[in-house]
Amino acid sequence: MTATQKRTNRNARGRPRKQAKRTVKHVSIFDKILRAMPVTEAQVQKGLTVGLVAVFILGAYSVAHYSGINERIKIELAEAVGNAGFEVKRVEVSGVNRIDELKVYEITLAQKDRSMLLVDIDEVRKDLLANGWIKDARISRRLPDTLVVDIIERVPVAVWQNKGQLSLIDKTGYPLEAIAREEIPNLPVIVGKKANMQFTKLDALLDVAPALRPMVTGATWIGNRRWNLEFDSGETLALPEGEETASAALLNFARMDGVNRLLGRGVVHFDLRDAERAYLRMPPKSEPADPEI
Repeated sequence: MTATQKRTNRNARGRPRKQAKRTVKHVSIFDKILRAMPVTEAQVQKGLTVGLVAVFILGAYSVAHYSGINERIKIELAEAVGNAGFEVKRVEVSGVNRIDELKVYEITLAQKDRSMLLVDIDEVRKDLLANGWIKDARISRRLPDTLVVDIIERVPVAVWQNKGQLSLIDKTGYPLEAIAREEIPNLPVIVGKKANMQFTKLDALLDVAPALRPMVTGATWIGNRRWNLEFDSGETLALPEGEETASAALLNFARMDGVNRLLGRGVVHFDLRDAERAYLRMPPKSEPADPEI
């Protein structure tokens, strides 16, 4: 082996090999989020596309609506939206407890036009509010094909009896539903013409005597001017007319009952209409039976 050959081999062994440069691939935060989501990138892109199309369509319709474009053009645009798949196919209802949920679906889907843009939200809400149980309703569109209906129901707090007819009412006195006598729930019964319209004041009156309130099973609106209260122990309390006068009389009665236990002692009727004195009426005494002959 020549000197030249040896020198060449030695240099080859001693010179370190050049390593290839590694390229570091940076992953964006958006890519990390996509990889963490339980959907594919294709599904995300499809969703974004649908969203952009929906925004464009709603924007075009809004421009047409507020710029005064011919009604026919707006209708054609809305029909095109429906043909593109943006028509009502689903209804989501929440807040329903006492009323029939199918009735809500029926009212909501009663619109002649099913295009998401042609559905009259205000008209749907008006139709829903015609149901006595519905206090309020919020309707919104969820593209591409869903109407979301959030119902706020009225809550029955008493039974109103008028001319032999029974109806559930809410705290404002609004009649909710007619019921039969055997269907009366465990609620106070108020009696009298337009007594339902006075329920708010009756409710405030009973707040004066919270200890007596649970024992009140009913109230009668007398002469469109004052209340008679009925208790679960069988007594009737006649209150004077006038909100302040009635409140003072009821508070005084609650104090006397707290000290002397007036209720449940056999008195039939308490009359506090006279500010100076109270009147009591006891049950009639039963006549003694004839002695045997």
